[in-house]
Amino acid sequence: QVQLVESGGGLVQAGGSLRLSCTASGTIFSINAMGWYRQAPGKQRELVATIFRAGDTNIADSAKGRFTISRDNAKNTVHLQMNNLKPEDTAVYYCNADVLYYRSSGRPSGLDAWGQGTQVTVSS
Repeated sequence: QVQLVESGGGLVQAGGSLRLSCTASGTIFSINAMGWYRQAPGKQRELVATIFRAGDTNIADSAKGRFTISRDNAKNTVHLQMNNLKPEDTAVYYCNADVLYYRSSGRPSGLDAWGQGTQVTVSS
């Protein structure tokens, strides 16, 4: 039906940069919000950034001034550019999308879709 595939995680030193990407595929009619969440060990999953179809964004205070979210609607792709990374940014980052897709019956249905997660590790 719908899949989100993430890429771009890895290990980086403090002060470095990483760019995460996520592409949605399947029988998609449209995607409203796309975003990134993260979950560090022993902590709850938290919102990092969201971008709506028209381009409006919502960035967590911890990421403001360092992270930028963007999307390509034609490719159903969202990116997260992360600069000046800090050890506290270490977490598994998950892509999320609010998707309207076609079921096998041909009828549209909404889905809160999630990617499998990608590890970001920032060393001090």
